[in-house]
Amino acid sequence: MAALDTVEINKVAKRYGSERALAGVTLQLRAGSMCALLGHNGAGKTTLLGVVSTLVRPTAGGVVYKSGGKAVEGEDVRRQIGMLAHAPLCYAELSAIENLELFAGLYDVDGSPAAVNAVLDRVGLDTRARTRASRTYSRGMLQRLALARALLTKPSLLLLDEPFTGLDRDGALNLGKQLGELKDHGAIVVVVTHDLEAIAGRADHVAILRRGGLVFEERADTYSYEQLKDIYHHHAN
Repeated sequence: MAALDTVEINKVAKRYGSERALAGVTLQLRAGSMCALLGHNGAGKTTLLGVVSTLVRPTAGGVVYKSGGKAVEGEDVRRQIGMLAHAPLCYAELSAIENLELFAGLYDVDGSPAAVNAVLDRVGLDTRARTRASRTYSRGMLQRLALARALLTKPSLLLLDEPFTGLDRDGALNLGKQLGELKDHGAIVVVVTHDLEAIAGRADHVAILRRGGLVFEERADTYSYEQLKDIYHHHAN
């Protein structure tokens, strides 16, 4: 099916018992854009990603996914979403190749050696490690594998929760570059991160949550590191 080009988040609220995680968040995400979703720990960022990914059901409000102006629903939406959670969630006893082959089978996408190795090349996972059980991987290697899994389906909506965790500076900047390339090729990219340097010069949309509410939103051609720091300092606190 056609790629998603718009995601409309409409007055989304989420409560866990008496605890408010999201308070009526309204936000539009567009194809060919990278949204930096910022805020302190507990601001509601991960919950909002969960709602947009369809993994978390909102208490109120909803999300509309569109392609060519028409609403897309159900499994057609989920096939367009690539999700990188804060925890890698890889099968520890399986190798990188086996993890991706299993995932490809579940989502009915190309899991051939050529496709699997191409996406592992893209994320920079060492060829010598690809046939080793992933329980032997470092945190950074697990992040690369988890990203490869997210990219395997060629998603048009990519949601990333602290994707630079465990990566060295070069690795984080390289991943930021890859995410920028995905944006440039038309994907909707949403990044929750505290590593503003890694997305500087690539993010063109900033949204800040505080105590579950959207307190700032702005779009520009791109944001420099200094601009992102300044926006975060003035609106996240």
